[in-house]
Amino acid sequence: MLVLASASPRRKELLSQLVKAFTVLPADIDETPLQQEPPKDYVIRMAAEKARAAVMKYQQNDDQASSVVFIASDTSVVVDGHILGKPSSLEDSRGMLRRLSGRTHQVLTSLCLTDLSGEQQVSVCVTNEVSFRAISDVEIDQYWRTGEPQDKAGSYAIQGLGSVFVRSISGSYSAIVGLPLFETAQLLAQFGIHSLEDMSHE
Repeated sequence: MLVLASASPRRKELLSQLVKAFTVLPADIDETPLQQEPPKDYVIRMAAEKARAAVMKYQQNDDQASSVVFIASDTSVVVDGHILGKPSSLEDSRGMLRRLSGRTHQVLTSLCLTDLSGEQQVSVCVTNEVSFRAISDVEIDQYWRTGEPQDKAGSYAIQGLGSVFVRSISGSYSAIVGLPLFETAQLLAQFGIHSLEDMSHE
């Protein structure tokens, strides 16, 4: 049994490209970065904490499967070593997109897989680069009114209308969206879940 520790529809859609059946069990955690915490350490810690929170939530179930694998992920937009979270207001969104305008930033996506006991746990972090064209303040305001950037890290969605700002990417597109498919398939195989085998069987 595979459990996705995320409420993200994007991660659910991406994982469904690799495995036919899984359960979604999101768990709320405190996503505040620690003081002076490097972005890479932060995203790795977030994925691990999401996985552990899902394990604890699952253990409260009476109907438990004996063999369960939990998968969690975290994505952060980083510019000048600073993590850009989700915008709290239009002004916040303006500040983020102005910082990203006309330059290259990093998107870090971590992945954590663990079993029910926590004895087998693996993590990985994928670093990607995204280059934006110059964005005008008028475009930023128009984009905000679409509603898309309001719950997105860095105030944009590369898989949506935010793609009009993206000049180029270097790395994994699926990781930037929220789940690195190559690395996910590699780690799932370590837990005995083989994507090609799973998806080719009726």
